[in-house]
Amino acid sequence: MLDADVIIRGEKGTFDLAGWVASLANDQFEIAAITVAELWHGVERATEPHKSKRRKYLETVMSALPVVPYTDQTAYEHARIWAELQSSGKMIGAYDLIVAAAALERGSRVATFNKRHFALVRGLHIIEPG
Repeated sequence: MLDADVIIRGEKGTFDLAGWVASLANDQFEIAAITVAELWHGVERATEPHKSKRRKYLETVMSALPVVPYTDQTAYEHARIWAELQSSGKMIGAYDLIVAAAALERGSRVATFNKRHFALVRGLHIIEPG
């Protein structure tokens, strides 16, 4: 499951997302619905000509990747992780909680450059793209 930061770095040209995905041809990539919202938010906040470029990039990414919906099971995982992290005093971002929950629900790994946050989620497997 790709975190928003991986896709954003691909858009900015600071990371070769297409090349990295191609180098892992046997892996399946997907994005959480919340990540789609984060990315669309970036499109909506942009001004022209960046807005059109971002929209086109996001549409290309979304056409290539399945979007994982927020299900009842995702909600359970989300609540469990949220309670666990809050109890430990080590909370992460609200959207990261949902990405982690979706990944745990599906048995997926999270590809992110933000390992520090995601590493706080017990049982979550993380990939640092490179």
